[in-house]
Amino acid sequence: MRTDINRFLDTFDRSPKTIFAYRNGLAQFVKAVGEDAELNIDTYVKFLISLKNKSASTQSLYATAVLKFYTFCKAGNSDELKEATKHYTGNQGKRIVNFNREAVEKVIEFCSLLSGDLEALRDRAFVLTLADTGLQISEACALKRNDVNWLEGRAIMIGKDDKQAVIRFSNRSIEALKIYLQAREGVEPNSRTPLGSQPVFARHDIRASKKIRPITAGGMWKAIKSRIEEAGVERSAVRILDFRHYFVTITFLAKGNLKLSQELARHKNISTTTRYTTLVMKQILLTTKSSIRKIANHERPSIRRTHRSINGLRKPALVSGNVL
Repeated sequence: MRTDINRFLDTFDRSPKTIFAYRNGLAQFVKAVGEDAELNIDTYVKFLISLKNKSASTQSLYATAVLKFYTFCKAGNSDELKEATKHYTGNQGKRIVNFNREAVEKVIEFCSLLSGDLEALRDRAFVLTLADTGLQISEACALKRNDVNWLEGRAIMIGKDDKQAVIRFSNRSIEALKIYLQAREGVEPNSRTPLGSQPVFARHDIRASKKIRPITAGGMWKAIKSRIEEAGVERSAVRILDFRHYFVTITFLAKGNLKLSQELARHKNISTTTRYTTLVMKQILLTTKSSIRKIANHERPSIRRTHRSINGLRKPALVSGNVL
């Protein structure tokens, strides 16, 4: 079975992080059922039962890995396997997205002022790109120079489920990218890789040997964590996805349009976007209620009804204070 698992993972077209997670799930599968187990519904159910003490998210991840392995091996009945998954695994409830916005804004402000060497210019452009586009770190690291329409400030990329998506850059992120790439022109000017095929974000460490080499998501996150500390923020206060959380939150605050925020964030389901905006809406409602209370409790001037003579007729008039 291990040979089949290795063959499956070696041909699996996913990110290194996903393959690592699937490898862990399949290792748990082998541990639960044994290396010589037959790939059928009973084996799968035995595996699902072994996940009972795992979190709902881990159960879902490991079950998906094994289901894809079954499909790769053309084993089992897909309907039976799906029904067993529903029966034996827990459903992960929707979680409200919560992040330290103040810490994220402090890091963005610090990085927006970075200057000097290529690493500083790259990190500045990278943080502004994450904050202003909603790209995930792996997506930003995968950008090629030809992907970006520099005149219109947008990029077309392939996202989840092999779907194309239009990414819009802010003026400040485009400007930061141009400054970084212009400063990078002296690095490997005679590269065999065409300019348009070169990565937008590259490595600039000693091992890169003054060549244009793409930087991994792990390497970029390591660089950003150093910038977080330099900004005077606790490293644990900012997670890499918080820049995406920040983007969705700010776009919703700016426009108040949930559908637009969903489109910009490229969420398949609007319920996912709602997870980001729930806390924002609660804060807005609390602020509104507080304002209403202040208005309701505000001391109003006394209103007296009196009469004013106009052309010999006595007409009622509302006045504040003394009688006219």
